[in-house]
Amino acid sequence: MSADDRTTCFTGLTVDHIQVYASDIASKAGTLARNYGLRPVGSARVPGTAHSRTLASSDILFVLTEPLTEDHPGSAYLEQHGEGVADIALGTEDARAAFHEAVRRGASPVAEPVERDGFVLASIMAFGDVVHTFVQRPAGAARHELPGFLPQTDLPVPAELGLRTVDHFAICVEAGQLDRVVGFYCDVLDFDMIFEEYIVVGTQAMNSKVVQSASGLVTLTVIEPDPSRDPGQIDAFLKSHGGAGVQHIAMTTGDIVASVGELVRRGVEFLSTPATYYELLADRIEVSRHSVDELRALNLLVDEDHDGQLFQVFARSTHPRGTYFFEVIERAGARTFGSGNIKALYEAVELHHEQNRQREQEDRQALLSDPEAQPSAGR
Repeated sequence: MSADDRTTCFTGLTVDHIQVYASDIASKAGTLARNYGLRPVGSARVPGTAHSRTLASSDILFVLTEPLTEDHPGSAYLEQHGEGVADIALGTEDARAAFHEAVRRGASPVAEPVERDGFVLASIMAFGDVVHTFVQRPAGAARHELPGFLPQTDLPVPAELGLRTVDHFAICVEAGQLDRVVGFYCDVLDFDMIFEEYIVVGTQAMNSKVVQSASGLVTLTVIEPDPSRDPGQIDAFLKSHGGAGVQHIAMTTGDIVASVGELVRRGVEFLSTPATYYELLADRIEVSRHSVDELRALNLLVDEDHDGQLFQVFARSTHPRGTYFFEVIERAGARTFGSGNIKALYEAVELHHEQNRQREQEDRQALLSDPEAQPSAGR
């Protein structure tokens, strides 16, 4: 879409907040606070319907919602997908205009514009069962304020770990859906496609395209599996998640060595990186900050584009289905995603899946070889 065809209601889009449906928000909130340094800021309860909490770090705002009734939309989401991202809320100066323009361009409406405590909210479908809620904040509203939430001051405030903003969301979609989803963002919400890559990892492969809002503040990496190759981690996500969804959220930091080092000390586990990656690193890149030893010690990856370098690492998924996790990223000028890092990151994820498969196979073999562990008719 040309600049002349764009509408002003989409030019300043931001990531306002991320809504996650969870079956136990007390446990989830505790993990985000204890391990990731997110600060509890608010709580809201609709008696007998749902309970929500908000947690924040700098410009990042999570809304955790636990449905309390079967007819709450979160109950169906949890049944289908398990815990996960249900709403990527987009900040805009005019939520009504954004909603009506998006619907005019073909978006499916979810909730008509409504005003609450000075906030204007309206929602459209995005991909899978994920929606976008347009959020128009009233003048003077605090960054982490949301309508209906009361300040939460009775919990200890953790030390923040330097996590600043949401860098991007990684979205997995079914084979054949990549161009449709990318087209939706470009044609309906005035995003630009800024990067594309065909990634081959062993006998599997995937197509990836990155779309970004006109403001540059909302970025989605959309990935589909190549069905002509062997099934891989994207196929596994789609099967375990029950369709398209958010695979991971990347959060930025100004010093990835300091942030990840503290995350590790707090118990967060990250995917390991093959030793050969660091042995070959000097032939590929002259690292601009941090040392190779620091990167190796924390399994950090580095790549570069024409504008600078970036450093990345994936946290191990603690999701019961192994689907949803975080990434930490530091940008030292780089605006896109280095080709070498994309492949290396997904090789690391695939290695994690293979290790899980091997452990499951070893557990089955151990069970079969232990007569005392076998169930019998008399037990």
